[in-house]
Amino acid sequence: MESEGSMGRLLNIVTPLHTATKRDYMARMNDDKIACSLKAREYEADYWDGDRRFGYGGYRFIEGRWAPVAKALIDTYGLKDGSSVLDVGCGKGFLLYEMQKILPGLKVVGFDISRHGLEHAHERVKPYLFNYRAQDVYPYGDDSFDLVISLGTLHNLRLYELEAAVKEIERVGKNKYIMVEGYRNVAEMHNLECWALTAESILHTSEWIWLYGKLGYTGDYEFIYFE
Repeated sequence: MESEGSMGRLLNIVTPLHTATKRDYMARMNDDKIACSLKAREYEADYWDGDRRFGYGGYRFIEGRWAPVAKALIDTYGLKDGSSVLDVGCGKGFLLYEMQKILPGLKVVGFDISRHGLEHAHERVKPYLFNYRAQDVYPYGDDSFDLVISLGTLHNLRLYELEAAVKEIERVGKNKYIMVEGYRNVAEMHNLECWALTAESILHTSEWIWLYGKLGYTGDYEFIYFE
């Protein structure tokens, strides 16, 4: 694990959307957390569209919800019609849809491990999504995409899987943006541990930054916190 080049910018793209939701951390921790976590880690119907205790509690398409994130990514990376974007851990593809809505000529591709998520993806982008793991070698050449994004996915990998995923994102993207859950203090660590159902790598912000540097990651990054 040797550092190559310098890392990108700390961005603030998803945080406004994340902080708009209120969460009862102790209620989740005290609600048969182990069983709920095991169910969530299947990443199927219960995780997306089952009870809130298993995950999203109904991850439905809400017109415009992801539009500010889509616009911020397009503006930050100067994307235009003909540009290409890969979403690692795309879920139901709502973000890719919102990006393509702004730029109809944008070439989008996404993959996810959840068959339920992909089956219930937005119809407009569904043809461009496929079932795949973030930690496997991506079926693309170097610098294949103008932008590779991964939102809320990589913290669900173990460290050795994280190494593989970050290196693949670095390899196939000219520009890169990764968002994960992190913490800055004991209170946020406690809340994250209470709330997270699927996270394998629960790391302090400084550890994430250290890890990105060790892996030679040169892209941009963001952390969401549970304050």
